Amino acid sequence: MARLSPSDLYRLAVPSDPRLRPDGNAVAYVLTTPDRETDENVSEIWLAAPGGEPRRLTAGPRDSSPRWSPDGRWLAFLRPVDGRPQIHLLPADGGEPSVLTAAPLGAGTPVWSPAGDAIAYSGPSGTEPDPYAPVVADRLNFKADGVGLRRGLTAHLFVVTVATGAIRQVTRGDFDAGEPSWAADGRRLFFAADLERDRDLTPGGAVHEVDVSGGEPERLTGGDVMCTGVWCLDGRLVLAGHVGGPVGHTRLFEAAADGLTEVATDLDRNVMTGAPGYPGAAPQILGGDLIFCARDGGFTHVYRAPGEKIIGGDRSVSGVSVAAGRIAYVAATPHSAGEVHILDAADGAAPVRLTRHAPDGIELFTPVTRTFTAPDGTPVEGFVLRDESRATPGPLLLDVHGGPHNTWAPVFDGAHLYHQALAARGWTVLTVNPRGSDGYGEDFYTATVGTWGISDTGDFLSAVDELVAEGVADPDRLAVTGYSYGGYMTCRLTTLTGRFRAAVPGGCVSDIASMVGPSDAGLLLKLHECAGDVVRQSPMTYVDGVTTPTLLLHGESDDTCPVGQAEQWFAALRERGVPVRLVRYPGASHLFILNGRPSHRVDYNERILQWLEQWIPADGTPASAS
Repeated sequence: MARLSPSDLYRLAVPSDPRLRPDGNAVAYVLTTPDRETDENVSEIWLAAPGGEPRRLTAGPRDSSPRWSPDGRWLAFLRPVDGRPQIHLLPADGGEPSVLTAAPLGAGTPVWSPAGDAIAYSGPSGTEPDPYAPVVADRLNFKADGVGLRRGLTAHLFVVTVATGAIRQVTRGDFDAGEPSWAADGRRLFFAADLERDRDLTPGGAVHEVDVSGGEPERLTGGDVMCTGVWCLDGRLVLAGHVGGPVGHTRLFEAAADGLTEVATDLDRNVMTGAPGYPGAAPQILGGDLIFCARDGGFTHVYRAPGEKIIGGDRSVSGVSVAAGRIAYVAATPHSAGEVHILDAADGAAPVRLTRHAPDGIELFTPVTRTFTAPDGTPVEGFVLRDESRATPGPLLLDVHGGPHNTWAPVFDGAHLYHQALAARGWTVLTVNPRGSDGYGEDFYTATVGTWGISDTGDFLSAVDELVAEGVADPDRLAVTGYSYGGYMTCRLTTLTGRFRAAVPGGCVSDIASMVGPSDAGLLLKLHECAGDVVRQSPMTYVDGVTTPTLLLHGESDDTCPVGQAEQWFAALRERGVPVRLVRYPGASHLFILNGRPSHRVDYNERILQWLEQWIPADGTPASAS
């Protein structure tokens, strides 16, 4: 069988957003495949059922967010019309989809009313922006990664009548309304929003309620919980949020007339409600019990409150749907970037795999889980990917994850294809979950607050030291890479030591102080993540110590870690005579390595391979600057 290469990206079809039909007998899901000819990620709606072959329901190329009507007769989904996403309806018994909405600025994810006669959504509100008009800002949240300059647009709630397609706007004002959830009586909508005047300076959020006919929203929760999402589940109002500030575990709460009660989980783990690059799913009700996703070590699993693990093992779950006593979910494993499964929660049988979208004929290396010991004695989990048949010691790449509160999992993903390619070429790839990583308890999660690049560096270097001492890694052929926080740490590690012979920071942070204005998360980073001396935590403070040949990879339209961060590092290294190269990807946002143009994602992987092999040849011969 063949080994994986970056060009195999075009063969990766990955399912997401599974939705069980109300009778529990079939699952609609989104299948995304990179297309070489159009240089786009094609997304279609597919249907899978036990005992049958998956089949395509819609032709794409940009269909998403499938949602069944309560009676299972219709499937609502999003498809662009004239460049704007609109809600479409597809009859479950066959036929062609019809467009339901004609929202001037586009619609959002459809949420069916309990009676199935209306659909609510959160979508853009305002007037069509003039791309050449001056942009006036009174708050810091005037832009967002992947969106760019917001130009006065806000997100608000709308309700569309299914029979007529008539749309009415439910909320208005200078705030953003999160995705709605219907009350059981179908007369009210719940949503999360921050209506405080200085919300750009002090992150917050509360649960609000509004009549579907419109009017002023009523705030239901206080300031003790920073709400990030809310769901009305079988008459129970469940919300996700933070206590004590934006950095820390997400927790679940139930709201009642007498206030909030935290859902007892018996777990010191972070609840995962799902986001790009972060697995998990919204909480749901199964047989009267609340189920939710949480990280445990590198994996994301499904739990029944208070803390019974019902979907575990060597898998990371992203997307969960519950109906008729069954659970549908997408899980990535060491051998697959994701497949749809279904589990009958009542009979205790094993999950059934419904799809097989992984490409044939490719053999994957499997990560080995390790526990390393930091200089202060703290155990740190990591994963070692290599071809065990290769001679040792050999070259090693340390790859640092983003966040810093994300986590490496020993499963296959389509963003880091260079891991598999390097293993096939005789490299060892080391991924470490240092302090700050999710999945190891809240103290571990918050251990880097105010100490970026200080409390975490030993976690990486000690892991490298252990593999060198074991004879796995050649101390003269070490490299480091990472994206976002990983790009930050790549820069920081090269200021501390010259032992890395090549470095590739992606989407990097080089100077925290200068990010506050340009970044859509700059103030959060300064006040909450790096609370304290940001100069001490900035790699730029120590740039004089860098000698490592460095390749900078950065999205041109990155509003989270703006491209100026890479420019500063590039200029500083160039001035000092350090071999350095800057590659900018036009139109690419911060998440482009996950969902950007396929050609950019392939190029990102290939450039990492080329840079590493330029400076660290596999045979150990001296590198050159050619």
